[in-house]
Amino acid sequence: MSFLKLLLSFAPWIAFLIIARDTMAQVELGLLVALMLSVLMAILKLHRGIIMWVGLVFFAGATVAVLGFHDVWTVRHLGVLANGALALGSWITLAIGRPFTLEYARAHTDPAKWTDATFIRVNVLLTSVWASVFTINTGFAWAQMAGLLPQWACHSASYAALIGAAAFTSWYPGHVRARARRMNRPQP
Repeated sequence: MSFLKLLLSFAPWIAFLIIARDTMAQVELGLLVALMLSVLMAILKLHRGIIMWVGLVFFAGATVAVLGFHDVWTVRHLGVLANGALALGSWITLAIGRPFTLEYARAHTDPAKWTDATFIRVNVLLTSVWASVFTINTGFAWAQMAGLLPQWACHSASYAALIGAAAFTSWYPGHVRARARRMNRPQP
């Protein structure tokens, strides 16, 4: 998957991250934009599987809690809740044997290769990387909320982890295909 397509698949989360900043109005706008993007991307089938559902449920629930009930606890914990929702969804897909990256990879892969052991292994690894990054970022969000680390440190580390996971996701499948070609094996 190209780096740009990967970013597009996380557009609601990125929009929320960019918009929901210092004021309550920005948090509310960020939630609304992210919810609308999640719905639109689901309708247009730009989002797939559990990540789509995690986004829809998270942004719908957070929007109702914040805009409908003015729940300060939710606002205070949004970073932890958002990263935690992504981590939980990712780990669940691994636990049930259906790594979330399979949904995206199948859109760009010959159906004859969908059951290939290497194809599945690559997606288990990619989903594990994302689940780990989301889990680590949940910790950074908690550390920031608890005042254990400065905001700039948490954000810098979190963004670096996300960019690293995205770069790895863009690079690794091609690396596996190139290695298979070098070894004269069928490529996933």
